[in-house]
Amino acid sequence: MSNRVDRQSTSSHPSQHALYPGSFDPITWGHVDIVRRGLEVFERITIAVARNIKKSPIFSFEERVEMIKETFADEPRIDVVPLAEGLLVDFARDIGVRNVLRGLRAMSDFEYEFQMASMNRRLTDDVDFVFLMTSEEHFFVSSSLIRDVAMNGGDVAEFVPACVNQRLREKFGVLSSPKSSSKG
Repeated sequence: MSNRVDRQSTSSHPSQHALYPGSFDPITWGHVDIVRRGLEVFERITIAVARNIKKSPIFSFEERVEMIKETFADEPRIDVVPLAEGLLVDFARDIGVRNVLRGLRAMSDFEYEFQMASMNRRLTDDVDFVFLMTSEEHFFVSSSLIRDVAMNGGDVAEFVPACVNQRLREKFGVLSSPKSSSKG
């Protein structure tokens, strides 16, 4: 008897689907890296975009959703939805997802994510947290760092998808031409 799992027979199973929540203000190549690598583990990923974030967002909810959809336009296994108010584990259960995907960059991320995952685990055992380490070339990049550099006229083209770079340039009135941004 084989232990091999037929992937087609599990395609609608909740364990093959992950939720990737965040503010994505803006989405970076680090986020893209986590999602693309997450698709090697899960058959489908739902990116849940927070509407009301504690930080002062530079992009509206609608702009953040548009940039994410444009970034992943080539990937039919990705859905982009608003993250509902309330507990993340309740939202995951409400949409039928058992796995929450999270990226880790540094020890500070680990400590925060470990604490959050532990609390969520105490709230329910229906939802698991799956962590992926950010790739080495992206581990130092954060959305807040990108915002700060862009606000001060710095070139962030190599750290964000082209559609994000264009919007940052428009938002902050940067007129010089960007470097090529073809990573993915």
